[in-house]
This record gives sequence, structure tokens and C-alpha cells, in this order.
Amino acid sequence: MKLEKDISLKPYNTFGIDVKAHQFISVQNEEELLEILKRFYTSELFVLGGGSNMLLTQNIKKTVLHLDLKGIEVLDDQPEHVLIKACAGENWHDFVNFCLDHNFGGLENLSLIPGNVGTSPIQNIGAYGVELKDVMVYCETINRQTLSKEKFYTEDCQFGYRDSIFKSKFKNQYIITSVVFKLSKNNHQLHIDYGSIQAELSAKGITSPSIQEVSDAVIAIRQSKLPNPQEIGNSGSFFKNPVVPNSILKQIQIEFPEVPNFKIDENTVKIPAGWLIEKAGLKGFRKGDAGVHSKQALVLVNYGTASGKDIEKVAKRVQKEVKNKFGIALETEVNVF
Repeated sequence: MKLEKDISLKPYNTFGIDVKAHQFISVQNEEELLEILKRFYTSELFVLGGGSNMLLTQNIKKTVLHLDLKGIEVLDDQPEHVLIKACAGENWHDFVNFCLDHNFGGLENLSLIPGNVGTSPIQNIGAYGVELKDVMVYCETINRQTLSKEKFYTEDCQFGYRDSIFKSKFKNQYIITSVVFKLSKNNHQLHIDYGSIQAELSAKGITSPSIQEVSDAVIAIRQSKLPNPQEIGNSGSFFKNPVVPNSILKQIQIEFPEVPNFKIDENTVKIPAGWLIEKAGLKGFRKGDAGVHSKQALVLVNYGTASGKDIEKVAKRVQKEVKNKFGIALETEVNVF
């Protein structure tokens, strides 16, 4: 553990934004983490995980605390399932691959999501019909004020669509140090009816897929639509898919009867934000090095030297145009600092 001053955070955020941290500390275990929490007030720290769900628009004057806790451990191995713990600093996709290699099922639809394990409960990450809440048992945390260790079980987390108690009531009050999952070992329950998974499998002539083949299909779909952050700076989906009343859907269907939608309940539906952005004429929009991706309008990108404020301006332009055309206010999925 070493305290560094005035270092660039460009390598630590997937947008590749070049802002500076006044002070930077990376911790590799809970003992180092507790030591830092004892030395600094909560208000003095900016906690950084995989940097995959953030847009940095300014230098960070607080001390940046980088969580680099590593380790994967099987806690309970039963004939039909396994309980497995992953530390917060583990790369999410690497962890998914570890589980696939051991034939542990449940995470295959969540393949290739950027970021680290520790931030997955905060966002309740999800893709292709599966969310983190479907596979998580509990997460282990440290209370930033009391320094006590606390477990949050799935039912404690108030999970919603890209939401949890860690984004609302307990925002910035806890640091997640590890997450425990319950995964299948046999008779895997596959989720292949959402999105393009079934079409991808059919194109390969696969009728009875393994969890690895489902993962491969998800990866192929994501790679066809989403830019690799190592090649083009981005944070994946920038906006949440809005949930709107049926009355809004009916208004849109007058001009666009083909509008894709997914029923939430008797009164509301979810409409893909990417579709709304594309119909607003902004797919592929670019201003300088900041823009909307040409293949997936839900993704904002940094083509090289864009600042966080440049990308934020594009985001606000998108929100304004969608609001004007459809009367729908898009919420950001990415945290803007």
C-alpha cells in the first residue's frame, strides 16, 4: 500500500478520461482497507473499483481509494449447487469465465459486462433476462463510519432495475469487499429466450446449448454491438431503459407501430433507450471525440481525447432530443462525477 500524489486516473476508468487524483491509494486486502478507513474521514475518500460505471468530469480533490481485493473461494460444494465467494477487486468477466470453466451455471448471460465484482450489487447488473439478484446470496461489506463488517443478503438490498440500497438509502455508507453467489452444478436453468440469444444459437446449429455456448452467444452479440473499452473509451450502457405508462407507448405507436417494448405490469412497459435515441436521430452523432456509438445508440464513447465534460454535453443533448420527441426523460445508468 502506497500513497501517490497527482496521478492520472486514465488507466482506472473505462471511458479513458484523463483527470488527476490529488492523492491515490490502492489496497489489496481488508486489513489495508481498514487502516485507510481509520486514517481518513468518509468525506475525504473517493472509492474506485473497476471504473466501469462512471464518467469523470473533473479532477478528484479527495483521496482516491482503489479497491484491488482479489480472491475466489468455494465456500460450500453440494451435489446440485455451489456457494462461491469473489472478492471485490476481481474482474467481473474473469470471474464469469472461472465459473464457466468449473461448470458453475447462472452467470453465463452476464458475460463480458465491464467492471469488477464489488460494484455488481450496487448496480444490480443485468443482461439478457438475468440480473445479479437472481444469483447473489449475500455481499460482505465494511461500514465506512463504524468500521464494522456487515452482511447484506439479497432481500436486504432492495434490488431494482439497475438499483439497490447502496445507491439510495446507504449511498457511500458501505464498501463491498466480496460477493457470494449460489450457482448450479447440474440441470442448469438456461435463459435463452431474451434478446438475440436464441437466434445466435440457431445460427450456429445449437439446439441444446451448454452454459459455455450460451456465454459464447452473449459475447458474440455484445461484441457485434458494443465497443471494447480497451479500443474505444466507453462505459457500456449510458442510459437506463425507461419504464413508461401504457399511454405513452400508445402515443409512440401512432408514428412507430413497430416500437419494441417489454411488459412490466398491467400499466407499464419498458422501451429500449437505444431505440429512442436512434429514432431521435442521434445514433452515430459525434462532436469532436465525444459521441454516440454508431452500432449501439445506448453507448456513449470517447474516440480519443474527449473530456468528461465533452461526453456529459453529448449525454444532455441526447436527453433533450429524446424528451422533445417522445416526452420521455432518460435517466443515466452511469454515475457522473
